[in-house]
Amino acid sequence: MELGLEGKTALVAASSRGLGRAVAEEMAKEGANLLICARSAGPLEEAGQALHDMSGAEVVAVPADLSNPDDVDHLMETAVTEFGKVDILVTNTGGPPPGPFESHSVEAWSNAVTQNLDSVLNLTRAVLPGMKEAEWGRIINITSVAVKQPINGLILSNAVRAAVTGFAKTLANEVASFGITVNNVMPGYTRTERLDGLAENISETQGITVEEAFANWEAQNPMGRIGEPREFAALVTFLASTRASYITGTSIPVDGGFIQALL
Repeated sequence: MELGLEGKTALVAASSRGLGRAVAEEMAKEGANLLICARSAGPLEEAGQALHDMSGAEVVAVPADLSNPDDVDHLMETAVTEFGKVDILVTNTGGPPPGPFESHSVEAWSNAVTQNLDSVLNLTRAVLPGMKEAEWGRIINITSVAVKQPINGLILSNAVRAAVTGFAKTLANEVASFGITVNNVMPGYTRTERLDGLAENISETQGITVEEAFANWEAQNPMGRIGEPREFAALVTFLASTRASYITGTSIPVDGGFIQALL
Protein backbone atom coordinates (compact mmCIF):
# COMPACT_ATOMS: atom_id res chain seq x y z
CA MET A 1 0.00 0.00 0.00
CA GLU A 2 1.32 3.42 -0.97
CA LEU A 3 1.14 5.60 2.14
CA GLY A 4 2.09 8.89 0.51
CA LEU A 5 4.72 9.84 3.10
CA GLU A 6 7.53 10.45 0.61
CA GLY A 7 8.82 13.97 1.23
CA LYS A 8 6.55 14.64 4.20
CA THR A 9 8.19 15.93 7.38
CA ALA A 10 7.49 14.08 10.62
CA LEU A 11 8.35 15.37 14.07
CA VAL A 12 8.60 12.32 16.33
CA ALA A 13 9.04 13.05 20.02
CA ALA A 14 11.12 10.98 22.45
CA SER A 15 12.51 9.03 19.52
CA SER A 16 15.97 7.99 20.68
CA ARG A 17 14.57 4.65 21.92
CA GLY A 18 11.42 2.64 22.58
CA LEU A 19 8.16 3.33 20.81
CA GLY A 20 9.30 6.69 19.47
CA ARG A 21 12.37 5.13 17.87
CA ALA A 22 10.25 2.40 16.28
CA VAL A 23 7.85 4.99 14.86
CA ALA A 24 10.73 7.04 13.46
CA GLU A 25 12.13 3.92 11.78
CA GLU A 26 8.82 3.14 10.08
CA MET A 27 8.39 6.73 8.94
CA ALA A 28 11.93 6.76 7.53
CA LYS A 29 11.27 3.53 5.59
CA GLU A 30 8.29 5.25 3.96
CA GLY A 31 10.46 8.15 2.78
CA ALA A 32 9.52 10.82 5.31
CA ASN A 33 11.98 13.46 6.48
CA LEU A 34 12.51 13.22 10.23
CA LEU A 35 12.91 15.72 13.01
CA ILE A 36 13.63 13.69 16.13
CA CYS A 37 14.05 14.87 19.69
CA ALA A 38 14.81 13.62 23.18
CA ARG A 39 16.36 15.06 26.31
CA SER A 40 19.70 13.23 26.09
CA ALA A 41 21.86 14.49 23.25
CA GLY A 42 24.21 11.49 22.96
CA PRO A 43 21.64 8.72 22.45
CA LEU A 44 19.63 11.04 20.21
CA GLU A 45 22.56 11.67 17.88
CA GLU A 46 23.25 7.94 17.72
CA ALA A 47 19.61 7.27 16.85
CA GLY A 48 19.62 9.94 14.15
CA GLN A 49 22.71 8.48 12.49
CA ALA A 50 21.29 4.97 12.67
CA LEU A 51 18.00 6.08 11.12
CA HIS A 52 19.81 7.80 8.26
CA ASP A 53 22.12 4.84 7.66
CA MET A 54 19.18 2.43 7.66
CA SER A 55 16.93 4.32 5.25
CA GLY A 56 18.80 7.18 3.63
CA ALA A 57 16.18 9.54 5.07
CA GLU A 58 17.10 13.09 5.98
CA VAL A 59 17.17 13.15 9.78
CA VAL A 60 17.70 16.17 12.04
CA ALA A 61 18.17 15.51 15.76
CA VAL A 62 17.43 18.27 18.27
CA PRO A 63 17.84 17.76 22.03
CA ALA A 64 14.75 19.18 23.73
CA ASP A 65 12.70 19.13 26.92
CA LEU A 66 9.19 19.23 25.49
CA SER A 67 7.69 20.53 28.72
CA ASN A 68 9.74 23.70 28.16
CA PRO A 69 8.05 26.06 25.63
CA ASP A 70 11.42 27.62 24.76
CA ASP A 71 12.79 24.23 23.72
CA VAL A 72 9.69 23.60 21.61
CA ASP A 73 10.14 27.00 19.93
CA HIS A 74 13.73 26.08 19.08
CA LEU A 75 12.55 22.74 17.74
CA MET A 76 10.05 24.43 15.44
CA GLU A 77 12.59 27.01 14.27
CA THR A 78 14.84 24.12 13.30
CA ALA A 79 11.98 22.38 11.51
CA VAL A 80 11.19 25.46 9.45
CA THR A 81 14.86 26.09 8.64
CA GLU A 82 15.60 22.49 7.63
CA PHE A 83 12.30 21.35 6.08
CA GLY A 84 10.01 24.36 5.73
CA LYS A 85 7.20 22.90 7.85
CA VAL A 86 5.98 19.95 9.90
CA ASP A 87 3.34 17.73 8.28
CA ILE A 88 3.14 15.02 10.92
CA LEU A 89 3.42 15.30 14.68
CA VAL A 90 3.82 12.24 16.88
CA THR A 91 3.73 13.18 20.57
CA ASN A 92 5.34 10.78 22.98
CA THR A 93 6.64 10.99 26.54
CA GLY A 94 7.84 8.51 29.10
CA GLY A 95 5.30 7.50 31.69
CA PRO A 96 5.31 9.05 35.16
CA PRO A 97 6.43 7.00 38.19
CA PRO A 98 4.27 4.09 39.37
CA GLY A 99 2.72 3.88 42.83
CA PRO A 100 -0.60 4.33 44.66
CA PHE A 101 -2.26 7.72 45.16
CA GLU A 102 -0.91 8.38 48.66
CA SER A 103 2.67 7.76 47.59
CA HIS A 104 2.66 10.72 45.20
CA SER A 105 3.26 14.28 46.38
CA VAL A 106 1.70 17.42 44.98
CA GLU A 107 4.99 17.94 43.13
CA ALA A 108 4.77 14.48 41.57
CA TRP A 109 1.31 15.27 40.23
CA SER A 110 2.51 18.61 38.88
CA ASN A 111 5.48 16.93 37.20
CA ALA A 112 3.21 14.33 35.59
CA VAL A 113 0.97 17.04 34.15
CA THR A 114 3.98 18.99 32.90
CA GLN A 115 5.61 15.95 31.32
CA ASN A 116 2.63 14.14 29.86
CA LEU A 117 0.06 16.87 29.14
CA ASP A 118 1.90 20.17 28.78
CA SER A 119 4.38 18.64 26.34
CA VAL A 120 1.50 17.60 24.06
CA LEU A 121 -0.06 21.05 24.28
CA ASN A 122 3.25 22.80 23.55
CA LEU A 123 4.00 20.69 20.48
CA THR A 124 0.47 20.93 19.11
CA ARG A 125 0.41 24.68 19.58
CA ALA A 126 3.68 24.93 17.64
CA VAL A 127 2.72 22.83 14.60
CA LEU A 128 -0.94 23.72 14.18
CA PRO A 129 -0.62 27.09 12.37
CA GLY A 130 1.51 25.55 9.62
CA MET A 131 -0.82 22.59 9.21
CA LYS A 132 -3.85 24.87 8.96
CA GLU A 133 -2.10 26.99 6.35
CA ALA A 134 -1.24 23.88 4.33
CA GLU A 135 -4.73 22.45 4.90
CA TRP A 136 -3.14 19.09 5.70
CA GLY A 137 -1.73 17.57 8.84
CA ARG A 138 -1.54 14.55 11.08
CA ILE A 139 -1.33 14.70 14.89
CA ILE A 140 -0.91 11.36 16.64
CA ASN A 141 -0.56 11.07 20.40
CA ILE A 142 0.98 7.99 21.98
CA THR A 143 -1.05 7.39 25.14
CA SER A 144 -1.76 4.05 26.86
CA VAL A 145 -4.34 1.30 27.23
CA ALA A 146 -4.71 2.72 30.74
CA VAL A 147 -6.95 5.39 29.18
CA LYS A 148 -9.64 2.75 28.58
CA GLN A 149 -8.71 0.17 31.20
CA PRO A 150 -6.87 1.81 34.12
CA ILE A 151 -3.91 -0.17 35.40
CA ASN A 152 -3.45 -0.61 39.13
CA GLY A 153 -0.38 1.17 40.46
CA LEU A 154 -0.25 3.68 37.59
CA ILE A 155 -2.60 6.36 38.92
CA LEU A 156 -0.52 9.26 37.54
CA SER A 157 -0.48 7.80 34.04
CA ASN A 158 -4.15 6.75 34.21
CA ALA A 159 -5.23 10.28 35.05
CA VAL A 160 -2.97 12.45 32.92
CA ARG A 161 -3.13 10.39 29.73
CA ALA A 162 -6.91 10.52 29.99
CA ALA A 163 -6.59 14.32 29.91
CA VAL A 164 -4.60 14.05 26.65
CA THR A 165 -7.41 11.94 25.21
CA GLY A 166 -10.05 14.54 26.06
CA PHE A 167 -7.92 17.29 24.56
CA ALA A 168 -7.29 15.33 21.36
CA LYS A 169 -10.94 14.43 20.81
CA THR A 170 -11.99 18.07 21.15
CA LEU A 171 -9.16 19.34 18.95
CA ALA A 172 -10.03 16.80 16.26
CA ASN A 173 -13.44 18.44 15.87
CA GLU A 174 -11.94 21.92 15.76
CA VAL A 175 -9.42 21.24 12.98
CA ALA A 176 -11.13 18.59 10.84
CA SER A 177 -12.24 21.13 8.25
CA PHE A 178 -8.58 22.02 7.62
CA GLY A 179 -7.71 18.48 6.52
CA ILE A 180 -5.98 17.80 9.83
CA THR A 181 -6.61 14.55 11.68
CA VAL A 182 -5.98 14.00 15.39
CA ASN A 183 -5.79 10.49 16.80
CA ASN A 184 -4.42 8.62 19.79
CA VAL A 185 -2.74 5.23 19.72
CA MET A 186 -2.79 3.21 22.94
CA PRO A 187 0.07 0.77 23.43
CA GLY A 188 -0.49 -2.24 25.61
CA TYR A 189 2.34 -4.12 27.26
CA THR A 190 5.14 -3.62 24.74
CA ARG A 191 8.79 -4.63 25.01
CA THR A 192 10.45 -1.32 25.88
CA GLU A 193 12.74 0.10 28.57
CA ARG A 194 9.63 1.51 30.28
CA LEU A 195 8.22 -2.00 30.68
CA ASP A 196 11.53 -3.25 32.06
CA GLY A 197 11.34 -0.51 34.70
CA LEU A 198 7.77 -1.38 35.63
CA ALA A 199 8.72 -5.04 35.96
CA GLU A 200 11.56 -4.13 38.31
CA ASN A 201 9.19 -1.99 40.41
CA ILE A 202 6.69 -4.83 40.66
CA SER A 203 9.50 -7.20 41.58
CA GLU A 204 10.54 -4.96 44.47
CA THR A 205 7.05 -4.18 45.77
CA GLN A 206 5.45 -7.61 45.35
CA GLY A 207 8.41 -9.84 46.08
CA ILE A 208 8.38 -11.66 42.74
CA THR A 209 11.02 -11.92 40.05
CA VAL A 210 11.13 -9.74 36.97
CA GLU A 211 10.52 -12.85 34.90
CA GLU A 212 7.36 -13.58 36.90
CA ALA A 213 6.14 -10.03 36.32
CA PHE A 214 6.48 -10.49 32.57
CA ALA A 215 4.82 -13.91 32.77
CA ASN A 216 1.85 -12.36 34.59
CA TRP A 217 1.41 -9.75 31.85
CA GLU A 218 1.61 -12.40 29.16
CA ALA A 219 -1.04 -14.44 30.97
CA GLN A 220 -3.43 -11.45 30.90
CA ASN A 221 -3.13 -11.13 27.14
CA PRO A 222 -5.21 -13.26 24.73
CA MET A 223 -2.16 -13.57 22.48
CA GLY A 224 -0.08 -14.78 25.40
CA ARG A 225 2.86 -12.51 24.66
CA ILE A 226 4.29 -9.00 24.95
CA GLY A 227 4.02 -6.72 21.92
CA GLU A 228 6.97 -5.53 19.85
CA PRO A 229 7.56 -1.81 19.16
CA ARG A 230 7.47 -2.34 15.37
CA GLU A 231 3.92 -3.71 15.65
CA PHE A 232 2.84 -0.53 17.37
CA ALA A 233 4.74 1.69 14.94
CA ALA A 234 2.95 0.19 11.94
CA LEU A 235 -0.40 1.63 13.03
CA VAL A 236 1.05 5.03 13.87
CA THR A 237 2.61 5.22 10.43
CA PHE A 238 -0.64 4.32 8.72
CA LEU A 239 -2.52 7.02 10.67
CA ALA A 240 0.12 9.50 9.49
CA SER A 241 -0.47 8.57 5.86
CA THR A 242 -2.60 10.06 3.11
CA ARG A 243 -4.67 6.84 3.19
CA ALA A 244 -5.94 7.61 6.71
CA SER A 245 -7.61 10.88 5.70
CA TYR A 246 -11.06 9.98 7.10
CA ILE A 247 -9.92 8.69 10.48
CA THR A 248 -9.94 11.29 13.24
CA GLY A 249 -10.88 11.71 16.89
CA THR A 250 -10.18 8.07 17.69
CA SER A 251 -8.18 6.16 20.29
CA ILE A 252 -6.94 2.86 18.89
CA PRO A 253 -5.31 0.14 21.01
CA VAL A 254 -2.35 -1.95 19.90
CA ASP A 255 -2.52 -4.39 22.76
CA GLY A 256 -3.02 -7.97 21.57
CA GLY A 257 -6.58 -7.90 22.89
CA PHE A 258 -5.69 -6.78 26.44
CA ILE A 259 -8.58 -4.29 26.70
CA GLN A 260 -11.76 -6.21 27.44
CA ALA A 261 -14.27 -3.40 26.78
CA LEU A 262 -16.58 -3.65 23.78
CA LEU A 263 -15.88 -0.05 22.69
